[in-house]
Amino acid sequence: MPSRQRLDEFIAVVESGDHAVAIERYYTEDASMQENAAPPRVGRDALVAHERGVLALMSHVDSRAVSSVVEGDRVAIHWIFELTDKSGKLRRFDELALQEWRGDRIFRERFFYDPSTVKA
Repeated sequence: MPSRQRLDEFIAVVESGDHAVAIERYYTEDASMQENAAPPRVGRDALVAHERGVLALMSHVDSRAVSSVVEGDRVAIHWIFELTDKSGKLRRFDELALQEWRGDRIFRERFFYDPSTVKA
C-alpha cells in the first residue's frame, strides 16, 4: 500500500517531466498500463520504451496532477497533460488514472479520457 508521501514523490517526478524515470522507479517489473478500452501494454521495460517513444516526438510536455486519492492499494489521480509536438501542435489530455499498487510500486494502471477532448 503506498503512503501519501510515496504517491506525492511519484507525482513530483511525473510533474518534473521525467515520465520514463517515474515508470522505472515506481512500477513493478510486470506492471501494465491500459488506455481506455485498448489492450494493456505489459512489462516495465515495454512501458518505459513506449513512454520514451512518445516523449521523443514532443518538444515540450507539461504534466500537472489536479487531485489524487489513496485508498489502501488503490490510487486515483486526475491529470492534465499538455504535449507540444515538434511542429508546435498542442494536445491537451484531461485524464483520470486508476492505479493498483503492490507495496510501494504500481502494478496496474488504467487511463480514462475522452479522445474527442484532445485539443490539437
